[in-house]
Amino acid sequence: MTLQPTRPRYTIAVTGLNAIDSPGPGVAVIRALREAPGFAVRIIGLSYEALEPGIYMHELVDKTYQIPYPGAGTTALLERLTHVQEHEHLDLLIPNFDAELPNFIRLSGRLLVLGIRTFLPSLEQLDQRDKLHLRAFGQAHDLLVPDDEPVFRLDELRRAGERLGYPLVVKGKFYDATVAHTWEQAQKAFHQLHATWGLPVIAQEFVAGHEINIAGLGDGAGRLISAVPMRKLYITDKGKAWAGITLEDPALLALAEQFVAATHWRGGFELELMRGSGGELHIMEINPRFPAWVYLTAASGQNQPAALVHLALGEPVAPMQGYAVGRMFIRYAWDLITDNTEFHQISAFGEL
Repeated sequence: MTLQPTRPRYTIAVTGLNAIDSPGPGVAVIRALREAPGFAVRIIGLSYEALEPGIYMHELVDKTYQIPYPGAGTTALLERLTHVQEHEHLDLLIPNFDAELPNFIRLSGRLLVLGIRTFLPSLEQLDQRDKLHLRAFGQAHDLLVPDDEPVFRLDELRRAGERLGYPLVVKGKFYDATVAHTWEQAQKAFHQLHATWGLPVIAQEFVAGHEINIAGLGDGAGRLISAVPMRKLYITDKGKAWAGITLEDPALLALAEQFVAATHWRGGFELELMRGSGGELHIMEINPRFPAWVYLTAASGQNQPAALVHLALGEPVAPMQGYAVGRMFIRYAWDLITDNTEFHQISAFGEL
């Protein structure tokens, strides 16, 4: 009888468990990790709120700890992660929210001392692709990026609208965007985004066309490890993809390679694109982490979260070739039933 080699088992912490109508990437990342052929996992969820659905998905998440909000700073986060590490012995941590990344990046060296690996972009890389600097980044690297302007006051928004024209895209500095067709709609969006995400709000030139997204993974040395493009088939009122299909298009893969070569991007990313009537590709946003639809990459033959684990462990990873074209995802709502004792436990003790 031939004995099968035992797969290594890693304990991996994952944030972004809010699988709601505007979902975080955490649950999708966990699904991909659990299907990785090269290793087994124990998943530790890191949550911010007690009603994040991923907390209660016990078939995916083995245990959850609440962590402080990003605004609490690095000291509070490190203290909490030190506590988690004492009990769970994490091998790797995968953050999945834009707003939390600066703290995790700043702590990456100290986390490594604790035995917790990460595979994240640098603060400089994070800053280069920020919405506030995206236009300049595009000009520096010969990438098409719509004109935009940060605005702090309504009079600045009015001037931006007059210069950029309507429809006008009004964006929060971290998340959310509204296409305003009138000045009144732009004002409303400004107030909502200011209240939710703070200032500045970004006014961006509207580009008509078809929305396309690319989920990718860079090795930090200029190599593109994986890129899977997807066209949105259904979009919610919050602009989130609720259904999508993988595409075969060399131009999209070339754009992902151009981005990684220019930035030496380290980790997962998402390019949000608009394809104009002439076929030109405009970069609307560059998200510095895996998207919420990243499980589609695993289902299409390129398991990006699993590849990130190998990279974080210092193992060689060859660029992936080929993926299933025409593979679709469709999200759906599901009533997850749990007991209120679990809710009380995570609320009162910060662990479940």
